[in-house]
Amino acid sequence: MKAVQVIGYGDVDQLQVVDIPAPKPKQGEVLVRVKACGINNTEIWMREGAYGTDKESGWRPEGVQFPRIPGSDITGEIVDVGGGVDDTMVGRRVILFPFTSSGPDGGEHIADDMSFIGSEYDGGYAEYVTWPADLCYDMPLDSFVESAAFTVSGLTAWHMNEQIEIQPGQTIVVTGASGGVGLFNVQIAANVHGANVFAIVGDLKDEAKLKELGASRVFSYRSETLADDIVEANGGPVDAVLDVVGDALFKTALDVLKNGGKFCISGSAGGQTTHLDFRTLYLKHITMYGSVLGTRSEFNAMLQAIQAGEIRPIVDRTFPLDEARDAQTYFKQQGKFGKIVLVP
Repeated sequence: MKAVQVIGYGDVDQLQVVDIPAPKPKQGEVLVRVKACGINNTEIWMREGAYGTDKESGWRPEGVQFPRIPGSDITGEIVDVGGGVDDTMVGRRVILFPFTSSGPDGGEHIADDMSFIGSEYDGGYAEYVTWPADLCYDMPLDSFVESAAFTVSGLTAWHMNEQIEIQPGQTIVVTGASGGVGLFNVQIAANVHGANVFAIVGDLKDEAKLKELGASRVFSYRSETLADDIVEANGGPVDAVLDVVGDALFKTALDVLKNGGKFCISGSAGGQTTHLDFRTLYLKHITMYGSVLGTRSEFNAMLQAIQAGEIRPIVDRTFPLDEARDAQTYFKQQGKFGKIVLVP
């Protein structure tokens, strides 16, 4: 099969197109012919070593074992099964839950042995991938490309929304609202939970699109009076902030939160370290959450919301598999709106 491997930490030149034997499904596994694979920050940060040192850069402390095929947002068709798997699974069009874990129901994502496809296992930048049969779900939409827009970003956003326990009518600020997780945060908070969503982006050219997806107001982070603008528009401080930016908007996030407000972060594209005055936390009684991925029950709930039309896929552009370098380069550029998807 054709595949794209990461051969070491570094720039996009560490992505190599190769011809290698297709994997064979083991006991309890299926072989999936990959039809689409969405791109995430996760595989780019893994390649760049952004999760840790050159020996600790995967989801597990031992780091990534190269070469590794990245890619976690996978849809495809089951074409073969391993031992113990019913042959009737052949032909199913599936979306893959993105990690394995021995954690109990509801705690799968925080188990010490959580292992991620595309980091600890070979992933979807390939024509075929093997995966446990019980982690393959029926596709929520007819389109392979559109169904591949949800897995990691959608699950992460769903879990973030669950953590802050949104109530209808609350005002929620969403940063990075034109990116993968941010777009789903807008939709889930507004359309699933009935919140009043304030979206923060760089360029206001996407304001109409974000309002169509559920945002009531859209702000640019370039505004020198952003915090004041948000508080004025809401008639007071907001209930919660769903953040994927990190340092660049951290002070603003804490400034706009009400006493007893909640802050949940799942990314740090605008800076991985920050200055924090602890007095802000305890004097305002702020609750902080760190968040990534989620549980299998949340994944299933997300798929049901997609099928019900409450969450829509937003795809910016597709690339053929052998243009993975170009796809990851484009992913990091500003101005895109929605997911980037590789198509074998």
